[in-house]
Amino acid sequence: MDLSSLRLDTALALLAQDEELHSPTPESTTGYLQHLIDGLCELSLKDPLTGLANRRQFRAVLEREVDRVTRTGESALLLMLDIDRFKLVNDSYGHPAGDIVLQSVANTLANCVRPMDTLARYGGEEFAVVLPGCQAAFGRAVAERIRSIVESTPITIAPGVAINVTVSIGGSFTLPWVRSPISLWIERADHQLYRAKSEGRNRVCLDFPPDSTVSAEEKGLLFYDVPDQDDVGTSTDQSDPADSANRK
Repeated sequence: MDLSSLRLDTALALLAQDEELHSPTPESTTGYLQHLIDGLCELSLKDPLTGLANRRQFRAVLEREVDRVTRTGESALLLMLDIDRFKLVNDSYGHPAGDIVLQSVANTLANCVRPMDTLARYGGEEFAVVLPGCQAAFGRAVAERIRSIVESTPITIAPGVAINVTVSIGGSFTLPWVRSPISLWIERADHQLYRAKSEGRNRVCLDFPPDSTVSAEEKGLLFYDVPDQDDVGTSTDQSDPADSANRK
């Protein structure tokens, strides 16, 4: 294949702008094109400012997680985080300072999550974290730890100028064994984020899954022994003749 006939200048320029990616070296035509395609695919899944997963990759991860929960019945937690009063940062210190805050919060969040978790910039000053296998008993502790660390981390936005920001966090657990649309999962977490904002900011609100535990008494009601129909008939036939006469 003659590479000179392909318009690759824009693709190479995009790869050159990312410090973690490098323009492919033309060792072979196939290898060169594969390297180029891989690099462009990676760029398409990253937020350019923070380097986190973007919304496209975030939604793909959610789809996979819903599939896993449906098959295994394990739990998973989705956290939506929003930087409180971020507009005030931009208005007071300028948009470059706002970008520094976004990058700093993204870095702080990245240090709070596990390798198996997915952290994404959902849009604007909003972030999202998908935590596979996170049980309801530990969800609040995980979210509170993230909130506390962000609050206590100073951000240097200019020489000699440091500020602290807080985040409001809303979260929702998946419904085990249920294949629900990811839009519903996001909507439930977003509703909890709205609660956290309206109740004063810098707090955590979670939507816990319904308790599906069955008590011993409930099991007894569900699986009690049903009398055999022959026994029921025999019991009726052996009734006292006097009782029958009285009924007449």
